[in-house]
Amino acid sequence: MSGMIAADVPVDPTAPLASQWLIAELAQPIYQAAKPTLFDRIAKAVSDWFASLQLGDVKGPPALGIGVVIVLVVAAVIVAFLIFGLPRFNRRSTVGGSLFGEEDSRDSAAIRAAAEAAARAGDYSLAVIEMFRALARGLAERTILWTSPGTTARLFAQHAGAAFPDLADRLVACAVDFDEVRYLGRSASSEQFERVSGVERELRPARAVLEAPAG
Repeated sequence: MSGMIAADVPVDPTAPLASQWLIAELAQPIYQAAKPTLFDRIAKAVSDWFASLQLGDVKGPPALGIGVVIVLVVAAVIVAFLIFGLPRFNRRSTVGGSLFGEEDSRDSAAIRAAAEAAARAGDYSLAVIEMFRALARGLAERTILWTSPGTTARLFAQHAGAAFPDLADRLVACAVDFDEVRYLGRSASSEQFERVSGVERELRPARAVLEAPAG
């Protein structure tokens, strides 16, 4: 009869058989649907971690808000590093490119050092050229005046003189020295080098009265 239990079904199963029945029962969809998902387990782990925070005498829920703030700050710092990189303690701009007809990637300090080395060696022509370039690169690093591939020394001096009126005449004189040596092939004197070097030195701490246009 259909309503009767089969005679061969044991009513007192052995341990292995009972385990098989339990596994089969738990495998049914109703039990699987109630099982915590991976997301549930992760959320529980994070919740337990926040609940375990102890800051001083504060533990549990009061510390939760502080912990969230700490996590958010750390996350913000990480994102800032990823986007902007390490902080730059030297606030000067990194500038390269054309300097009066030649590509030059050196910074103003390196160009100035080359000019001073040339002067010590008695090569005042090279020293004048390098020092005038150091002067121009220094203003570019300070974001006051930039040079483009077509910028001439005299045009640069005019724009720089507008930003530094007290040095305007001397800047033009330095540009003339540069042009005579660089393009006319004349030999520079130590006096010419001292003039360009003096203007470059005075410009470094000087404050511009206005931001000059790009050259």
